[in-house]
Order: sequence, then C-alpha cells, then structure tokens
Amino acid sequence: MASIQELQEQYENLNERFDMESEAKINPECLLAFDYEYPGQDAEVVIDSDEFAAVCPWTGLPDYGTIEITYVPDRLCIELKSLKYYLFSYTNVGIVQEHAANRILQDLVKACDPLSMEITLDYNVRGGLHTKVKVRHDKS
Repeated sequence: MASIQELQEQYENLNERFDMESEAKINPECLLAFDYEYPGQDAEVVIDSDEFAAVCPWTGLPDYGTIEITYVPDRLCIELKSLKYYLFSYTNVGIVQEHAANRILQDLVKACDPLSMEITLDYNVRGGLHTKVKVRHDKS
C-alpha cells in the first residue's frame, strides 16, 4: 500500500497526453438540408442531444455535454441523420468549448441559412467548473 507521500510522487508523474484529432476531422460536408415548405411561417425547431463529446486540446481528456440547437428556418431545414454524423465527427477532436460552439454555428448556418439560430453547449462539470457556451446568428 502506498503512503500519501509515495502516492503524491506518483501523481506528479502523471503527465500522459492522449492522442487526439485536429479540427480538420470535423466534417461539415456531411450536413444535408431539405426544402422547408412553409417559408414565412416562423417555426422554431429545437434539436438536442446529451451525447456531445470532444476532447481538451491540451490533455486529450474527454469533454462531454449536451447540445441544443434552436433555429427558425428560412428555406432549408437540417436533415437529422446528417447532423448526427456531423456532431459525431467532434468525438476525438481537440477543441476548446468556446470554439466548438462557434464552429458548429458557423457550419450549420452555412448548411441551411436560417433566419436565426442559437447553439448552446452545456458541458458536464469538470474540475469543479461548469461551462455553458451560447452563440447566436440572426440573418440580416
């Protein structure tokens, strides 16, 4: 059995980094959209998942959380299966939380050009800190 001092020394030597992917692995090309047949009808679409995952770009340790996508379509709607593939492409990507939210917003706006869109990434508590990132787009 290790003493507290021995365990402390072993702990200080824990500096392993885990393999991670670069942001180039994120695949916005898989996003599909279909025609919204009710333009002018401001329907609010809300999509959420509690399975969002990326990794810390410094340690490679996983960051898990929930994502909520809220948008008002103009002419196109996001196809859900393609959205699942897109979000899954973040799984081993080293990206800070604030950048992940902005990147998702940028890619989804490009895919469907909504009247408005808000992305909320609500990460699980890690190290005693809770992070929620909200980003918004409004069509001019």
